[in-house]
Amino acid sequence: MARVRLSVAERREELLRAAVEQIEARGVAAVRIADVASALGVSNALVLYHFSTKEKLVAAAFAYAAESDLAHLGKLLGRRTTALRRLRSAVRWYAPTGQAKGWRLWIEGWAAALREPALREVTRDLDKRWKAAIAEVIAEGVAAGEFRCPDPMGAALRLTALLDGLAVQMTSYSGAVSRARAQEWVDEALGRELGLAETTTPRHG
Repeated sequence: MARVRLSVAERREELLRAAVEQIEARGVAAVRIADVASALGVSNALVLYHFSTKEKLVAAAFAYAAESDLAHLGKLLGRRTTALRRLRSAVRWYAPTGQAKGWRLWIEGWAAALREPALREVTRDLDKRWKAAIAEVIAEGVAAGEFRCPDPMGAALRLTALLDGLAVQMTSYSGAVSRARAQEWVDEALGRELGLAETTTPRHG
């Protein structure tokens, strides 16, 4: 059956989506150009025409996934509601208990970034832009008198560290932390960072 002829941009996006899927399934180290080509029924040469090396394909795939995540984050933070509601929805979406990115993909990316400079730039850029977006909305909430936070960027860093750490635990070690416990910690952390009145939460032994 003849394949539909795609534009260069459409073909690149198709290849990037396939690469993300293959990285999630196989890991960065194991994935091959041939795996991506096979998944789409195209030749290795076609993949190499668009991305001359595996390293460039992998870096571009992570950049593609990052832009998708950041676009969704932008929608959540850009809603016409209070800063607190926007922050809660963004943090809950990003948390490992939410509907955000495939955490397995990003854990793979962080590990591979230790050895791949191009990938390290992608993951570092995503991290900076995520923190900056969260810090900006925290600052808006402070200016509007919704809550208190003397250091919005520090708060964004601490929240991200907690979310990323929980994601590693819950993805790598099934059952290490329950979804309910993780969500409780995330909500409590956000409340602390914003100086909100503590709510009564159940304590687990």
